[in-house]
Amino acid sequence: MSLRRAVAAPFCKRGVEQLKESEFVVALSLDLEWFSPDQAQRLVDVAATEGLIEPAGDELAVTFDPLDVDIPGEFAPDESVLQQRSTFEQILAAIVDAGVEKQDAVAGINRLQSSLGVSVEAAAALYARRRGIDVTEHARRATGELDG
Repeated sequence: MSLRRAVAAPFCKRGVEQLKESEFVVALSLDLEWFSPDQAQRLVDVAATEGLIEPAGDELAVTFDPLDVDIPGEFAPDESVLQQRSTFEQILAAIVDAGVEKQDAVAGINRLQSSLGVSVEAAAALYARRRGIDVTEHARRATGELDG
C-alpha cells in the first residue's frame, strides 16, 4: 500500500490523473521531501513495472483513481517502495490490502500450491480470485513471465 500511496500523492496534490514525469519527480523530491530526485526517478520505474502508472505522451498517467487512496497526513514512504517486487509479492500485497491477514493469506496460498501442484504465483492468483480480489494485471504479468 505504501507504493500506491507514494504514487497517488503527487496526483492528489495537483488534483489530476496525468503529470509530466519531471513534475512527478519534483513533487516527490522537493514538494513532499520523501526522496532524492534519483530515488523519485527510480519510483517512476517501479510504479510503471507494477502497472500503477503508464506513459501518456510526454506525461505519466495514473492507472487507478488516486482519490480512492487514503494518504494519512503523517504518511511518509520508506525506501522499500523503491524495490521491485516479484509477481507473488504484488499479489500478496493486493490480498493484504483487501483486508486479509498476511499470515492467513500465505498459509492459504501454500495449501493451494501444495494441493494443486502449481506455482506460488498461480496459487496466489487463485486464492485472490476466490476471495473476489482483482489481481488480473498481476496474473497477466505472471503468465508473461512464464511465456518469456
